Amino acid sequence: MEVKVVAGDITKIKAGAAIVNLFEGVKRPAGATGVVDQALDGAITRLIDEGEIKGKLNEITLIHTMGKIEPARVIVVGLGKQERFTLDSIRSVAAECCKFLRKLGVKKVATIVHGAGIGGMAPEKAAQALTEGSILGLYTFRKHITKEPEHGQIGELLIVERDGSKVPTLEHGVKLGKILAEATNLARDLINEPANYMTPTDMAEAARKIAEESGLEFAVFERDDMKKLGMGALLGVAQGSKQPPKFIILSYRGDSTSKNTLGLVGKGLTFDSGGISIKPSEGMEEMKGDMAGGATVIAAIKAIAELELKINVTGLIPATENLPGGAALKPGDILKAMNGKTIEVVNTDAEGRLILADALSYARKQGLSPLIDIATLTGACRVALGDVCTGAFGNNQEVINKVIKAGEEAGEKIWQLPMFEEYKEKNKSDVADIKNSGGRYGGAITAAQFLSEFSQDTPWTHLDIAGTSISSKEKDYVVKGASGVMVRTLVNFAMGLAGEQTK
Repeated sequence: MEVKVVAGDITKIKAGAAIVNLFEGVKRPAGATGVVDQALDGAITRLIDEGEIKGKLNEITLIHTMGKIEPARVIVVGLGKQERFTLDSIRSVAAECCKFLRKLGVKKVATIVHGAGIGGMAPEKAAQALTEGSILGLYTFRKHITKEPEHGQIGELLIVERDGSKVPTLEHGVKLGKILAEATNLARDLINEPANYMTPTDMAEAARKIAEESGLEFAVFERDDMKKLGMGALLGVAQGSKQPPKFIILSYRGDSTSKNTLGLVGKGLTFDSGGISIKPSEGMEEMKGDMAGGATVIAAIKAIAELELKINVTGLIPATENLPGGAALKPGDILKAMNGKTIEVVNTDAEGRLILADALSYARKQGLSPLIDIATLTGACRVALGDVCTGAFGNNQEVINKVIKAGEEAGEKIWQLPMFEEYKEKNKSDVADIKNSGGRYGGAITAAQFLSEFSQDTPWTHLDIAGTSISSKEKDYVVKGASGVMVRTLVNFAMGLAGEQTK
């Protein structure tokens, strides 16, 4: 969908529909909504008086204009209570309106900037949120469906502003929103692919193509390279699959004056059966999405490059499958990670932390700092926080706070969990330096404590997206299937870091 900003009167824009808004409790519409109401002979006011329009968040009322104004239809969308209105409210209403109009077969939509008037939002931020919500909400994954969709797609979204002097500001917001939303949808595409179309080799090839398009540096380590580097933990997980593992490296160099490089590490399990400690068959098809962390890193770096941020970023994605078989890793086996630590494998389904152990060790060797790893790591985090919050852990409160703030700006909720030393005790092994599972209780925390053995003293944040990486239902701009969570958070974090470095 093409998103444009135009100066003018929304009643005079030829479109299949125009979107205006109303806060809850407002009895007489003002601003652009008031202009449209007047042009429709008070139709919106009458519907308010009759109780049909209440202004509740995401409430949609359709009015056919019958030639009184240029748009064929008017949508009045509720913004909810003004005191609870946020940028995420804008994303939400934009998504719901676009999905509603898509069902009606509308191809061209005009809209005002929700919240930029009495809503009190900065126009640029409001335009960005509107763009994000529209593009994210209209996302579909139909690559493997042969039947034509019941409804077409909206081809054009016009953001209409009466004051022409504000157009450049709005355009800047639209540009940023489009880059962030399209990056998120890229991650969704990668995650939604079935495992037979998204093997480690396929994932590496996808990263290579994105690197070519975006001017990124690209490299991939093969099995022999990993052996030379001593990546025994990653190779141990990979040994049960016929698919060769890949260690994918993407680098963006936006600041030639600095040696500092942000490190993003994403778990790339393209399918996780649990290995010998096999998972229950029910719901196992979701495990094609166990590479969501890796997809998030790939998409975030692409967006960072498109924004031309003055920052250096390297993304590391250890990619493999975790399958049972004659050569597979067994409970009781001992592996040696790249940093020399030995690991007793007590559960082959605790494999994500094994491949991240080598990736974090490599990141430290390369001097990347700070480090952020993103992984669908533990069912325990999903139990603790459900599908609402991403779990955050780390060793540097300043970095954690910045990540959480970046999430708030993106409308992505993050909740920090404790990293008390007592949890580390649960990972102690009798036969190796550490074991790969601390047991059922506090499982998300003990997994994070395991990773801390490999991030060591480098400033580091771990994001567990096991509960948030996939959605079982549609809700405004979060669609069913892969959510693409944390892409926009990571880009926001990088933008903040770049801003600090240029001060």
